[in-house]
Amino acid sequence: MSNSFHLALPAGNLEKTEKFYTEILGCKTGNGEKGKWVDIDFWGNELTLHQTKMKLPRERHDVDMGNVSVPHFGVHLEKDIFNRIKSSLKSNNIKFIDMPYTRFEGTKFEQNTFFIEDPNGNVLELKTFE
Repeated sequence: MSNSFHLALPAGNLEKTEKFYTEILGCKTGNGEKGKWVDIDFWGNELTLHQTKMKLPRERHDVDMGNVSVPHFGVHLEKDIFNRIKSSLKSNNIKFIDMPYTRFEGTKFEQNTFFIEDPNGNVLELKTFE
């Protein structure tokens, strides 16, 4: 993993959540301890999923386009990867928390984004810039 960001999250059922990141999103695994935790290469960042019984609490927070789930984390992707993941989510019947939409249209900050949750309810925002 080439970047320096690291985030550790509760995964609930580790096997199920790991499959979501690898089979649906296309991430690769790294180090791990079977049944306890696994590192996910989250586009160059280290995401560590821990087998847990807990879920993070969340709420909606008002922003420019309405409101978003907090906490959430995400990544900026190249357009082709973003579109491939969006197609994978649809073909695997993964529901969007917030459907794909365009923010800041017509500005230098224009971006396409959507929000999903992993099997343990952790919220992800995936986006691509124009």
